[in-house]
Amino acid sequence: MRSTAVVAVLSAREAVPGPGAQHTRSPRRRRTFPHHQTGPGDGRGTGDLHDEEQRMPEHAHPGRARVSMDIGGTFTDVVHYDETTGAVTATKASTTPADLSDGVLAGLGAVVASPAEISFLVHGTTQGLNAFLERRGVPVLLLASAGVEDSYHIARGTRRRLYDLHYRKPAPLVPRRDVVGVGGRIAADGSELAPLDEDAVRAAAKRVRDEGHGAVAVALLFSYANPAHELRAREVLREELGPDVSVSLSHEAAKEWREYERTSSAVVEAYTGPVVRRYLQRLERRLDDDGLEVPLHVMQSSGGIVTAASAQDRPLQTLLSGPVGGAIACAELSARSGRPDLIGVDMGGTSFDVSLVVDGEPDVTAEAELEGLPMLMSIVNIHTVGAGGGSVAWSEAGGLRVGPRSAGARPGPVCYGRGGTEPTVTDANLVLGRIDPEGFAGGQMTLDTAAAESAVGALGERFGLSAQAMAEGICDVANATMAQAIRTITVARGIDPRASSLVAFGGAGPMHAVFLADELGIPEVLVPRLPGAFSAWGMLHTKIRRDYTEPHYRLDADVDGEQVRAALARLELQGLDDLAAEGVPEAERSVAHAVDVRYEAQEFTLTVPITGADEPLEAGFTTRIAERFTAAHQARYGHANPGAPIELVTLRTTATGDLGAPPRRPHPRAESDGFASGTRRVVFAGAEHDALVVHRDELLAGHAFSGPAVVLEGTATTVVPPAHTVTVDDDGTLVIRQQEASA
Repeated sequence: MRSTAVVAVLSAREAVPGPGAQHTRSPRRRRTFPHHQTGPGDGRGTGDLHDEEQRMPEHAHPGRARVSMDIGGTFTDVVHYDETTGAVTATKASTTPADLSDGVLAGLGAVVASPAEISFLVHGTTQGLNAFLERRGVPVLLLASAGVEDSYHIARGTRRRLYDLHYRKPAPLVPRRDVVGVGGRIAADGSELAPLDEDAVRAAAKRVRDEGHGAVAVALLFSYANPAHELRAREVLREELGPDVSVSLSHEAAKEWREYERTSSAVVEAYTGPVVRRYLQRLERRLDDDGLEVPLHVMQSSGGIVTAASAQDRPLQTLLSGPVGGAIACAELSARSGRPDLIGVDMGGTSFDVSLVVDGEPDVTAEAELEGLPMLMSIVNIHTVGAGGGSVAWSEAGGLRVGPRSAGARPGPVCYGRGGTEPTVTDANLVLGRIDPEGFAGGQMTLDTAAAESAVGALGERFGLSAQAMAEGICDVANATMAQAIRTITVARGIDPRASSLVAFGGAGPMHAVFLADELGIPEVLVPRLPGAFSAWGMLHTKIRRDYTEPHYRLDADVDGEQVRAALARLELQGLDDLAAEGVPEAERSVAHAVDVRYEAQEFTLTVPITGADEPLEAGFTTRIAERFTAAHQARYGHANPGAPIELVTLRTTATGDLGAPPRRPHPRAESDGFASGTRRVVFAGAEHDALVVHRDELLAGHAFSGPAVVLEGTATTVVPPAHTVTVDDDGTLVIRQQEASA
């Protein structure tokens, strides 16, 4: 029999009409949605269904559904919004690394009887990111301008760690032997100095055939100013290799200045693109076969979404599509709670991600760097470290280490009983009594406490510590790693974390958040509803987003408002046309403009807003841009030089389309102070305490209690140490503060 899937119900009040489906496909026959088997012992209810009457999952909701999914290293989170009843539910399925679509379909099978019920579907995928991090991408042949073909390997001379004697430059994704110099030259102003050597391109195509390269990256000088040579190179490659060859052009991956960074962007896209495309194509086929009648949407690294078809054209944009959902969710929480500045911490089974909301908006940057390799694209600024519930604790040189190596989903922590032998952070929390062994993941799994104590105790013997003391040591080391990650994205950038609230989510985030806040002096911790699926919940509140750039080098004294306005108008028109192609209704389309600015002769830029495409025509345009740049420079670096000459570098346009989102619903309010609870022994600071144990479903708006306490729910566990208070606000968010700060 299929085990019962855990579903945490956010609210199910009076029926209201939800935002209808904005996209439609041709009608197709309604099909039964099979529950795909993901293997024995995975803790999920995905077994075969033998009885026709059991096709409807126990917790599925009939009617139209908006569904979002976040694929993590250990679990795939699913959030379901029923447009008929207004109910929002969440569940988890084990991530299936061998074929991620198995976990996706298993998660969907827990909340809908058939994909035909779905009116909107979005998911964040780690497929490209995993291929990059694990070096599982395809072999790439790089075509570069002859005479400067070594620029990708020369890279930048910046040395980030001056006193690290073991520092090595990041290993490029393309070995030098696979870089081909191609004749022809475009000048900086876009004029052609020498025609493209098409024979060299055809010779490169022969190498692709003979040597089995999986993709080609083309990065020619000044292609951002004139892409003609890159476009012709792709035509020649497809003439020789056929239309299915994967070709990434640098001006399409990143239409910006800086040759090395643009080349790196094209190479990363070529390296990971075929992996992402195969995954999306396979998932779309399986969903179509099961009856899905609307497009599959994919989160982008920018925090917006696109259809899977568009994502296959620009797979680089999906590289960090999983983690950014949490930043979008934090922005929604910021609007609802009236807290403009938030620090979001997402702790899952494998990693710990930190993001910021500043003045109510996610912190988005125009450049990212992954393992030392740069990429030019709009991306939510997320700092990730290898610290999660599955992080392995081990001994090295007489010291305790925790992570970055993870036990992952298979075999997982020792307490999972799947063959794991090394103690993890989850095992340590179980030993300390902070996890309910009978109700883990909403009762889907029963944890082996004795096995965890044995594994943690064995490691403790090396340090002369008891199992409990060793477990606290494991948690302390993990907390120190995570606290440093928060400092990196805040203090290191001149941001005082004490001026923000900490938002804890992910399956393990609420378990560690209060300890992190105490160490950093952060005054309060917010634990939203459905914290274990918060990133997936955020995906239901995002919008279609397309980003466009246009290099525009001008000193402030040389800026021509007509030229700027014309360039912005072109970008705006392109953005609106692309939104129409994505199926966004005309009334729901919008654009925003900005420009990258720097002081004359500087290297780096800051992005400042332009209020509209017509603002460049207004008197005093450059003066206002200079004032905005001065304010941004002061906020970012702590100093500015008002009146100094500035330079415009790159024009930016962002087109967004609103597809609707679940409406805000107040949490039911308590009529009395009492609620059902129990107690159990939990270890804090080396001593056992009688901690309050309460289920999240019992807590209504207005309820309050003091730690020590453990709050249980289907998607996460919240741990509240002694000397802290908890209140439930009108949205059902747990607000945790130190007692002395609560008066």
